[in-house]
Amino acid sequence: MEEEIELKTAPADFRFPTTNQTRHCFTRYIEFHRCTTAKGEESNDCERFAKYYRALCPGEWVGSFCFGP
Repeated sequence: MEEEIELKTAPADFRFPTTNQTRHCFTRYIEFHRCTTAKGEESNDCERFAKYYRALCPGEWVGSFCFGP
């Protein structure tokens, strides 16, 4: 039996109503790093922010030196 894959993306954020999601991407990235600063690098609480920015930001940005893991 094959396991069914469920695809998800970041939830809608009404602070960013336009189709250009660059600012939304950057905001989620900043939220992730604020969370890791406040709760520590090993905290699982911050993983949702990491998933959000990885889903929103272009792959080239996520893999580059300025948008690390």
